[in-house]
Amino acid sequence: MLRGRWIAMLALCLVVAGVFAWLGQWQLGRAIDTDPTPPGATEEVLPLAEVAAPGEYLSEPLVGQRVTVTGTWVPDDFVIVSSRFNDGAAGYWVTGQLRIAGGDADGAPASIAVAIGWAGTEQEAIEAAGQLNETASTADTDAALAITGRLISDEGPVLPPKGADPETLTRMSPAALLSRWHDVEGLNVYRPYLASEVAQGPLTDIASPAPDEGSGVNWLNIFYAIEWAVFAGFAFYLWYRLARDAWEKEVEDLEDAAGQAS
Repeated sequence: MLRGRWIAMLALCLVVAGVFAWLGQWQLGRAIDTDPTPPGATEEVLPLAEVAAPGEYLSEPLVGQRVTVTGTWVPDDFVIVSSRFNDGAAGYWVTGQLRIAGGDADGAPASIAVAIGWAGTEQEAIEAAGQLNETASTADTDAALAITGRLISDEGPVLPPKGADPETLTRMSPAALLSRWHDVEGLNVYRPYLASEVAQGPLTDIASPAPDEGSGVNWLNIFYAIEWAVFAGFAFYLWYRLARDAWEKEVEDLEDAAGQAS
């Protein structure tokens, strides 16, 4: 182990172990949130523009944040989403495109998908969507309404169940709804959607409790940090094992040479 080649190998292992130690420290830094979201922060109603911007993903601490936004419904864009549960009961959501008053921060047209309310049967959802569409078609375009609700991440589009109508939506996905909306040229759309607290028309309010308070410790990152520490230790073990194997081979060669000489 004191030979030059093995000292050089040890130096290389020290460098590798140092890199692994730095990676472990970086993982520990990410594992502990030094600036956690205060308890109950999601229950404070904030303007939508302060929480998210069109086209941006919603960060984890802001999922379920209560926000308020003002806008008008776009006629003919009330779409039904199935497989929605409300206090354990299966049903349907009626969703709509809310064209935001004043647009985005740059004044460009912007919209957000809104889950307006829940219905227990598909027929009730269809009738409610028809009523909402009739109201939106005859409403004054300058008469904006304020919607308050929870901001929730896109659930992602999925294929409809086998044998179902190809137009069936089972996930609340603004990306999927965008393909059904009208007047979308040059439109900026929010990636998350808004679950309205108060239903409109004959619909039932959507049950949307406050999200669970997150932990300030990310155990997955701690596990990764432990892994890096193990890798660092393995670098030294590898050096020791290689040096020992070389020593044992030399001893065997000397023993064989001594045996042949005798």
